[in-house]
Formats: sequence, structure tokens, C-alpha cells
Amino acid sequence: MCLIAFAWNAHPDYRLIVGANRDEWHERPTAPAHWWRDHPEIFAGRDLQAGGTWLGVSKRGRFAALTNFRDPSDRKSGAPSRGNLVSGFLGGTVSASDYLAALQKDAARFQGFNLLVGDDDGLFYFSSRRAEIVAVTPGVHAVSNHVLDEPWPKVEGSKSALEAVLRSEMAEDGRKMAIYEFLSSDMKAPDAHLPETGIGQEWERILSPAMIVTEKYGTRCSTVLSISAGGEINFEERTRDNTGAVTGIVSERFLRG
Repeated sequence: MCLIAFAWNAHPDYRLIVGANRDEWHERPTAPAHWWRDHPEIFAGRDLQAGGTWLGVSKRGRFAALTNFRDPSDRKSGAPSRGNLVSGFLGGTVSASDYLAALQKDAARFQGFNLLVGDDDGLFYFSSRRAEIVAVTPGVHAVSNHVLDEPWPKVEGSKSALEAVLRSEMAEDGRKMAIYEFLSSDMKAPDAHLPETGIGQEWERILSPAMIVTEKYGTRCSTVLSISAGGEINFEERTRDNTGAVTGIVSERFLRG
């Protein structure tokens, strides 16, 4: 993922609401969200090159999602796939906090990342850059390719949009469409507001919208996920082509076990 906006215990009817975009090279082989045959408790899309995923849920209501940390000066040769950090939690039974405690000792082996994991004990955030386990506070948050709630334009914009959705009295379908609307924004940030992450201003500009559109790299899918206070999980993923157009929709609704 390259943008995850989420509301944690910020709505009386929902424990968690997520709107997220996965940005990736279009040539990288990917399977849409599905129940995994080798790990039947996991519902998620799948990176067919390395085998992991970027965001998913489990039948027991476990949630995990990951973004890359953008720092071209810190590249590791032969690093393991970060997507396995997500599937490793979803398919396991270790608590979210204990999972991150074990990862804390090993995080330096990976390319930079941000990881969200949640279970009955709470929602937790871990950044390989800071190597600290953070219990997420109730409210609206977002993370892109820097640390949680870093005030990049797309982070601030998605938080504001999600807060507006929560304040509204929309029905569930209307709320979902409103989240997809801000995930579909391709408006670039003004140059004066662009971060400096070492990739040059032109790429900072290209990567600044919520939805990235280029011929070879961009937003491959958008996901809206909710977990209700009663444990109902509603997951919808919209696959996109290199123009940003939606080419497929996968929906799954189930009650956590």
C-alpha cells in the first residue's frame, strides 16, 4: 500500500474503517482479493512475485496492512519480502503486540516499511524507521510512505475526507462511495507542499495524489474495509488499470469467527 486512511474506534457502529490504495509497477503480477488456498483463513490480494500481500483480514477478524517507507538512500540487497509481514500476522495466532515485539528484533533486515496489525487486543503501528511499537489511539489516522500521520498532502487530505465521511449520516453504501471518491483523486499537490524524500521534484509531484496514474507505475487497486462493532467484516477491492479506471470489483462480507 502507499496510502492507508483509517478510523479506529471513531464511529459508534464500527471498530475499524479503512480506505487504502496500493501503488505498484503495473507489470508486477498480482491476484485480486480472495480466500487463499494455502492459508484458508486469509482474505487478501496476493503478490504473485513474492507471495505476500499488502492488506488483508482473517476469519478471526485479524487485520494487517503495510506501506513502504520511501528512502532511496537506504536500500538493502537481498532483503526479504515485506508483504510476508502482513500474511504472517494474518495467518498466525500470536497477539498483535507480541507479533510486533518479535519483529522489532528483526526489522532491520527488511527494506523500510510501516506496518499496521490489529486483533482483539487493539490496533498497533510499527515503523522500521523508528522501531517503536505504538498503540493506535482512537480517531482518524493515515500513513503513506513516511511515518504515521506525517503531514504530507495526501495524508492530510485523506484524513480530512475520512473525517467528513464519519460526520455525515450516510448509509453504508454512500459511505463506501465517498471513501472511494477521495481514493480516486488524482489531483497533484502544489510544489511548495511536496515532501523531499530524495527522488527528485518530478517524482514527488507524480506520487503526491491519492491515486497515482502513469503508464508503468500507479495505483493498482483501492480497498474499502470495515469491521463493525458486532464483528461483521465488509471488504471491497477495486482493481485499476494504468489509466486509473476500475477493471474489476471483489466484495466479501462475513462475520468474524
